[in-house]
Amino acid sequence: MTIRLGLQIPNFTYGTGVAELYPTVIAQAQEADAAGFDAVFVMDHFYQLPALGDPYQPMLEAYTALGGLATTTDRVQLGTLVTGNTYRNPTLLAKAITTLDVMSQGRAVLGIGTGWFELEHQQLGYEFGTFTDRFNKLYEALEIIVPMIEGERPTFDGEYYRVESAAAEPRFRDRIPLMIGGSGEKKTIPLAARRFDHLNIITGFDKLPGKVEVVRENCEKIGRDPATLETSSLVTVLVGDGITPDTVPESAKQGMVAGNAQQVAEQLKAKVLDAGVDGIIMNMPTNRGYQPGLITAVAEQLKPLVGG
Repeated sequence: MTIRLGLQIPNFTYGTGVAELYPTVIAQAQEADAAGFDAVFVMDHFYQLPALGDPYQPMLEAYTALGGLATTTDRVQLGTLVTGNTYRNPTLLAKAITTLDVMSQGRAVLGIGTGWFELEHQQLGYEFGTFTDRFNKLYEALEIIVPMIEGERPTFDGEYYRVESAAAEPRFRDRIPLMIGGSGEKKTIPLAARRFDHLNIITGFDKLPGKVEVVRENCEKIGRDPATLETSSLVTVLVGDGITPDTVPESAKQGMVAGNAQQVAEQLKAKVLDAGVDGIIMNMPTNRGYQPGLITAVAEQLKPLVGG
């Protein structure tokens, strides 16, 4: 997999009626596809996140939405940033991602993490438990999901999951790339070094150089070439008429950039790429609705910087 430039779609509130909601999602993905983005991601949430809006704002189920994008885009890789492991049995997730890979002709990316949004778990009936519980569940889930998507028939009897000769067919490829998000130095980064193709480093701009160094150390510790573990940073991008770098509120300065397309690209180079991170996954707030052309404008400035 190569993801140097990605687009995340973090919400589905566009100021339209429900009938126009998914067409607006498609339009964003198609613009990113045409503009040369490497991947398009949606969040795997059932309720909107507190930092982005009211919990009960529109949220589409991730894999259903991605299935639609598989048939309406041509080139971009498709996935979640990232799947909450607690929301699906591992065998169901293996089936969902292999189906997406078939539908997209080999463009699926399996993003996966522990799950963290307690309100969703509480209201929808998913067991939340402790952080250690959720991480141990993820460890077990990977022992089931990875063999299944590689064509094996795992049998597993763990503390949280049990399967017997589990199969996921059909499959489009022998291997679907794996992505994890986070920056924990005790669990997430060591797990990424051992098992994953891509790490989306979730941290502030000021901490990125240190996290990149920890990634390098963990890879070298197990004899892995650090260059084989791709990294990216998720950044909120404000761009459009009347927006300047000063638009970013003080509370968001470690994860957001603003300005015209050239200014945004310059800031992303200085804050992310120069820190040693391989790529950028950006989202663009749609509080003013989806504005065609902005995704393309940013891509034109960013692609030369990320090697596109």
